[in-house]
Amino acid sequence: MAKDKEKIRAFIRNNYADIVLKGRSGSCCGTGCTCSSDDSTQDIKEVSVRIGYSEDEITNVPSEANMGLGCGNPLAIAGLKEGEVVLDLGSGGGFDCFLAREQVGETGYVIGVDMTPEMVNLARKSAEKAGYPNVEFRLGEIEHLPVADESVDVIISNCVINLSLDKEQVFRETFRVLKPGGRLSISDVVATAPLPEDVKQDSNLISCCIGGAEYAEDLKVIMQNAGFTEIRMVPKDNSREIIKSWVPDRNIEDFIASYIVEALKATRD
Repeated sequence: MAKDKEKIRAFIRNNYADIVLKGRSGSCCGTGCTCSSDDSTQDIKEVSVRIGYSEDEITNVPSEANMGLGCGNPLAIAGLKEGEVVLDLGSGGGFDCFLAREQVGETGYVIGVDMTPEMVNLARKSAEKAGYPNVEFRLGEIEHLPVADESVDVIISNCVINLSLDKEQVFRETFRVLKPGGRLSISDVVATAPLPEDVKQDSNLISCCIGGAEYAEDLKVIMQNAGFTEIRMVPKDNSREIIKSWVPDRNIEDFIASYIVEALKATRD
């Protein structure tokens, strides 16, 4: 079983490395589940608007950071404040991190963590080129975050936790690194009905943010067991449209949905 997990994890990592190395965009959590789309900049912009970003957000960050990936806009719900420390799980090319840095200002700090070296290198180059001193990208797995205990105010993530093969560990780690009173604001894909076995066993569909989706109620229990409170899980209004665009011929939107997920780490008495 452990070998199977490592094989799947390597498949996912290689898939996202290819997006950088081969200049592909609009991948699995975006405009096509084959991860071989040759979408134009206009297509990426359309995808980004569809999942919840404004045109200003799209144009105000380094263009190479936006690959048309994701299933929502976690920053729309995060309510970031000046001076906060933000952690982005699965930061990819750095798109959400660059948007977050504008909201937390010069006194804030943003950390992106991604398991794909090619993504981290791309994000670091973009940050250096743009002159962003308060953004840092770290190579690591979201199950084993390279982040100190109770050092983060807000955790964001965009369609990444579904890719993890150990979601219980992910939420234990997020709880560990959050400060008391810290909050979780993520967009992710969750299962709304039992996934067909062929979908759950398909490496391509797992890598495409579909096969690894956790059933909504089970995900809530996982978060509660990790210690989170005030958990709120709401499907996006245009979820079916988003999911349908990934796999037009499979009716996948009948089994999964794009959700907004929020939770708190309670303050100490």
